[in-house]
Amino acid sequence: MTTTTYTVTGMTCGHCEGSVRSEVSKLQGITAIDVSAASGRLVVTSESPLDDTAVLAAVDEAGYSAARA
Repeated sequence: MTTTTYTVTGMTCGHCEGSVRSEVSKLQGITAIDVSAASGRLVVTSESPLDDTAVLAAVDEAGYSAARA
């Protein structure tokens, strides 16, 4: 298992968290997602290392900006 943390900007509420979670969950190999608007963090656990570009694109699709923490 691999755990990767990202900083997400622009999230302000539970709906924001749900949007990010929904888009990131579409990526293959994801086993857990923890997203917090309060901390601005997205923690993704996967079976193998993720392609950061794919995760960042998923967050962008949800309407937010992210960077690997």
